[in-house]
Amino acid sequence: MYPYYFDSTYFLILIGMMLVMYAQWKVKSTFAKYSEFPTQRNISGREAAEYILQANNIHDVKVEGIQGALTDHYDPRSKVLRLSEATYNQTSVAAVAVAAHECGHAVQHATNYGFLKLRSALVPISQFGSSIGMPLIFAGFIFQIAGLIQLGIIALSAALLFQIVTLPVEFDASKRAINSLQQYQVFNSEELLAAKRVLNAAAFTYLAGTISTALQIFRLILISNRYSNRD
Repeated sequence: MYPYYFDSTYFLILIGMMLVMYAQWKVKSTFAKYSEFPTQRNISGREAAEYILQANNIHDVKVEGIQGALTDHYDPRSKVLRLSEATYNQTSVAAVAVAAHECGHAVQHATNYGFLKLRSALVPISQFGSSIGMPLIFAGFIFQIAGLIQLGIIALSAALLFQIVTLPVEFDASKRAINSLQQYQVFNSEELLAAKRVLNAAAFTYLAGTISTALQIFRLILISNRYSNRD
């Protein structure tokens, strides 16, 4: 058990942790910065979302408020776009940019965007893999069964696959958001630039999370190979 906890590969976990922490700081600080910039049209996140949805001929998606900060999301099952307190009634550039991003997911759903469908299909597999991955790995080390360790790594890889598929979904939603804000003249050129910074910071959190998970799995593979070679 000790080589698993104290070995030279632990720096991979530290790199992942620092990357995720930086990404979280970046998105919070960027959102806070542009939350101080009111939109020229004085439009709120809710109003922008309703406007963009209608402009895309989407009339069966409700826009609702939800508690918390940066808890915004689109629920494809109930067709509800939920905006956080920092977005729903706020008229800042950051609020409208986030609302437009969530509209991007609604448009993906309405147009049967392939990666969104794939991500939805991977949800139960990812959840199952995440729940059994580490227990299998711990059991493998405790009972010295290499096969259990390898099975646990495969299970965790399902979660990584989900994160990888999530990346194009999020990047595409941001691209759709910027296009909508520009096409429907919700933002001027200066506001568009600020919106890109907000959405890029948000996208980086997904990238950082994916890299962190990949580093963790890579570390487990190295340890597993070293453990197997001792037998």
